[in-house]
Amino acid sequence: MAELHWHAATSAGSADGTALIGQGSVHLAADLPAGALQNAVATLPWPMDNDERLFMNGYQTWTECPELGKRDRQRGTDHIPRFLLDKYAFDRYGDYHFVRYSKQKGTSHGFSYCYFRKGNHYRLVASLNEMPGYTIFYYDAKAAALRIERDCAGVHHNGGAFAAFDLFFAEGSENEVFDAWFAALDCRPRTTKKLAGYSSWYNRYQNIDEASILEDLNGCKTLFKPGDLFQIDDGWEPKVGDWLETDPVKFPHGLRPLADAAHESGFLAGLWLAPFVCEKESAVYHDHPDWLLQVNGQPWCCGGNWSSFYALDIDNPEVLDYLKNVFDRVLKDWGFDLVKLDFLYGAAPFGNANESRAARMQRAMKLLRDWCGDKLILGCGVPVMPAFGVVDYCRIGCDVSLDWDDVWYMRLFHRERVSTKQSIGNTVFRRQLNGRAYGSDPDVFFLREENCKLTSQQKEKLATVNALFSGILLTSDMPSRYTPAQRGKYAALRDLADHAENVRVNADKEICIQYTLHGREKKLVL
Repeated sequence: MAELHWHAATSAGSADGTALIGQGSVHLAADLPAGALQNAVATLPWPMDNDERLFMNGYQTWTECPELGKRDRQRGTDHIPRFLLDKYAFDRYGDYHFVRYSKQKGTSHGFSYCYFRKGNHYRLVASLNEMPGYTIFYYDAKAAALRIERDCAGVHHNGGAFAAFDLFFAEGSENEVFDAWFAALDCRPRTTKKLAGYSSWYNRYQNIDEASILEDLNGCKTLFKPGDLFQIDDGWEPKVGDWLETDPVKFPHGLRPLADAAHESGFLAGLWLAPFVCEKESAVYHDHPDWLLQVNGQPWCCGGNWSSFYALDIDNPEVLDYLKNVFDRVLKDWGFDLVKLDFLYGAAPFGNANESRAARMQRAMKLLRDWCGDKLILGCGVPVMPAFGVVDYCRIGCDVSLDWDDVWYMRLFHRERVSTKQSIGNTVFRRQLNGRAYGSDPDVFFLREENCKLTSQQKEKLATVNALFSGILLTSDMPSRYTPAQRGKYAALRDLADHAENVRVNADKEICIQYTLHGREKKLVL
C-alpha cells in the first residue's frame, strides 16, 4: 500500500488529507468553504522499474498515446513558431492551451486513466467520475512520483464536501484490471454488434457529388453484406456548420434519395457532421456571430481545417434549437441510421463558474444522445472518457493518411496530426476500450493500389490491426475497382474480424500481436 497526500482549495480556504491506497475504489472528499475552486491535487510515491512501460491516455481520440519507456517524454506545441500557431492553430486540437508540458525526460501526463506495465502485469490508475473536472495524471520518473490533478479551477463551489478525487486502483492482468475498472464505473457499451462498411473519405475526400456516391454505392452492392454501413462523409454540406441543406450543385436532389438507395441495397445509411463547430466561410459564422463561443472577447478558433473553424456556444438556446433541427432533418427527414459526429472537442474547450470543462463535455455528449435517440452515433475528435457508454462507436486514434507517417515537417507539430503509423499505435494501445466503453473505430484500411502510397506490407499491417481491435471496420476504397485478389483479401479481413481468438500483444520491444484463427496460430510484427 502507498500513502496518498491530497490538497484542495477554493478562494476562501483549503483542506488537506492523506489516504492509504490499495486496490479498488478511493473517494476523497474535501470540506471546503464556498468560493471559486483553485485546485485539487494528490501525490503518491510511484516507483517504476527500468524495464517497465507506461501508458498515459491522451486528451482526445486523435491524441497520440503510445506506451512510453521510463525516460521518454511527450512533446507539446511550444516549439512551434508563434506565426504558425496563429495561422494554423495547431495548439487548439489537444490540451496544449490548458496543460503544461514538461521538457524533462521521464515526464508525461494523461487524462482519465493510465497504467504501468511490466510484462503481463498491469498497475492501473483510473478515474471513476470526471464531472467535477478531468482527472489529469502527471508522472515524474526521476522523482518516482505520480501527481494527480482535478481540472476544476474557476468552478464555483457552494461550500461543504467537494469530490476532490474518485479513483480506482487495480493490479493484475490486462483483462483483470480493465474489467474491474469498467465494473466499478458500471459502464457498458451501447452495442456489441460489429459493424463493417464504407466511408467516402480517404479517397474522394470532399470531392463527392451525387454521381460519385451512387457509383460507390453500386460497387458496395457487389461486396458488402446486408446490414453493413454506407457512409457519406464530409463534402455534402455547403460549408461546415450549414447542415440544414445540401450543396445544391453537388447534390441537387438532396440526400434523402441516397439514404433510400442505401436502404434498398440492404445497407445502413450514415452521414458525417461536425455539430459543435462552424467554419469561417459558413452562413452560421457570418449570420449568427452571437452563436460563437467567446473567449476573452473573441470567437474561439478550434483549428485550421477548411477556412479555419470555431466553437459554437452550447449555452446559447438558439444554438441548441438549431442543432436539434439539424438532427431532426438528418435522422427523420433524410432517413439516416448513423451519424459520424466529428470535432466534438469543440463543444468544451473551457469550463466556467457553473461547470468544469469535463462536465461541459459530458453535457454536450448527453445532448447528442438525446437528439439522436436510438440512432447510431460514431464519435470522433472527442475527449475519451466523456464518450464512454454514450456513443455506439468511437474513434480511438488520429486519421490515417495515404502514406505511412505524413511528410517530415508535419511530424514536428501536434499529437493529433494525421498519420497511419500513429493511428495503428493508438488502435493497439487503446484496445482495452473496445467492447467495454463502445465499439472502437480505428479508422479505415486500404486494399486499393490507386491513390494510396502505402506499401503492400503497410496496408496489411493497418488492415490486420483494424480487424483485430475494432468494433467498426471501414474502407474508403471503390469496391467496383477491386480485383479478384483484392476481393479475396477483403473477405479474409471480414473473416479475421469475426473469428480471431486469443489475441495477445507483446510490446516490450517491438509490437508483436499473436492470435488464433480457425485453430492456427498467427503473428504480426509492427
